Amino acid sequence: MGEVELDYDATSRTIDIGYEVHLHEAGTGPALILLHGAGPGVSGWSNFRGNFPAFAKSFRTIIVDMPGFGATARPDFDQPYPNLAADAVARVMAELGIERAHILGNSMGAFVAFELALAHPELVGRLVLMGFGGAAVNLLGPVPSEGGRRAREFAANPTKPTLIAWLESMVEKRDVLTPELIEERLRNATAPGAVEQLTAVRTSMAGGDGVPRWALSGRIGQPTLLVWGRDDRMVPWEHALLPLRQMPNVELHVFSGCGHWAQVERKSEFERIVLEFLTRTEEEAE
Repeated sequence: MGEVELDYDATSRTIDIGYEVHLHEAGTGPALILLHGAGPGVSGWSNFRGNFPAFAKSFRTIIVDMPGFGATARPDFDQPYPNLAADAVARVMAELGIERAHILGNSMGAFVAFELALAHPELVGRLVLMGFGGAAVNLLGPVPSEGGRRAREFAANPTKPTLIAWLESMVEKRDVLTPELIEERLRNATAPGAVEQLTAVRTSMAGGDGVPRWALSGRIGQPTLLVWGRDDRMVPWEHALLPLRQMPNVELHVFSGCGHWAQVERKSEFERIVLEFLTRTEEEAE
């Protein structure tokens, strides 16, 4: 019997943390927060709606639209975006009465999860970091990556062809790019202010304390699962090697025949591996 889909409207709510944050919530049990990436037209729902039912069976699962994305308001970017978004997640947890949560982040969302674990380690149980943007620097490929270059090309010329070119760089299996998915992303990515939002996020990445985040990997003590697609053209999988060496409690799973969207291209295997990791007892982990 297949998974029962969770309805957008039935799981949707907005909370006030000083500005309005939109999220989806379903399930009971330990809290699991899902954080999306930063590509054109992205939202929490677009990244994780397919995985939502599987995770909600075992966890109080919360998909957050990060600041300025989806239906969440855009505050002033007065600090680097990962720090701002990590602060937003901490405030969302406080508003929802969650003392500790597992955090699963995709791409930019993984960067935000990493920042949250650095700033508020007491809030974070286990970490799942997918295609972790900020994990390392490109050593074996160009800078920017193909995916990064395609995203910039879309921002400079936001059209359907440039969006499709970017989407195709996200996946190994192009058949997952359905006409419905393309139209949804195009509609969201060309909405008023959406392109400016992407540019503002990229610009805000500069600054901070001047310490590259990959240099701080050794401070992350939480059990961490790194997930990558071997054929990721946005954040190449070799970015996993440094955190794999530096994090004290870490493991890595690499999917062959898979790009940046492991949760889509390898949906069932991804869910199985993540659920096994998150539900593993401390004795099993030793």
